[in-house]
Amino acid sequence: MRNKLFFVCVVIAASLMASPARTAKTETQNLTLAWADEFDGPAGTAPDPAKWGYDLGIGPGRDGWGNQELQTYTNRTANAYLDGEGHLVIKAIRENFTGADGFARAYTSARLITKGKTEPTYGRIEARIKVPFGQGLWPAFWMLGANHPAVVWPNCGEIDVMEIIGREPSKVYSTLHGPGYSGAQGLSESFTLPEGKEFAEDFHIFEVEWNPRDISFYVDGLHYHTRKAPEFTGNRQWVFDHPFYLLLNVAVGGNWPGNPDATTVFPQTMMVDYVRVYSDLRAPIRRIR
Repeated sequence: MRNKLFFVCVVIAASLMASPARTAKTETQNLTLAWADEFDGPAGTAPDPAKWGYDLGIGPGRDGWGNQELQTYTNRTANAYLDGEGHLVIKAIRENFTGADGFARAYTSARLITKGKTEPTYGRIEARIKVPFGQGLWPAFWMLGANHPAVVWPNCGEIDVMEIIGREPSKVYSTLHGPGYSGAQGLSESFTLPEGKEFAEDFHIFEVEWNPRDISFYVDGLHYHTRKAPEFTGNRQWVFDHPFYLLLNVAVGGNWPGNPDATTVFPQTMMVDYVRVYSDLRAPIRRIR
């Protein structure tokens, strides 16, 4: 088995040398590894059910998860499986498929969640991911308030650690959504790889550091986006003071990325090397048994 930690160190060091304009991450002394999935297991098997559940279908409003997305999410190993080499694979497939909700769609994919299993409050949350490519593809690594759906979106809060849309293959977005700043008005920033490199060409580390005062985002250890609690005044409310759960998914189409076209090749895969949660010792993660 390859040494993942060594590889991570090499990637971060190389990134720091290549992009001096960005700020290097400052190590925090009060963090400890509290939860992780390294996705080690036999090829073709499902991700660990003790760690991951699924969102299924086309969304509660039957409107493509509020974004007019085109896929049906399933819990099949055709759409989410281990590759036997330490990766989770989420595969978007072009196929005629009718879900349990009775709706027929032309694409399938998967959306994995830790809701009801692991729900951190504060700390460092990171994943090493190689994203898919092509017009209409929308991979994401993100978090939702664990009080959702009892507390409706966006009041529950949303932390988008990584979103990449196919028409902008060199750019990653991080965004906060909450009361007074949601949807197209989300508080967003982007990071663009240098020299025309594209995220789909290799693995990259996407990370958020979250504490009671601020939330900061990083790519390969380089800081590019911070929001501070004192900024949230008036109709903007800071709703990032409670447990959140993690999500990994690949959407197909939607209002933001647009739909696939004749240039889009299927199937497409997102490969996840690991997901790790380093908890703030003052506010450890909540595990549900």
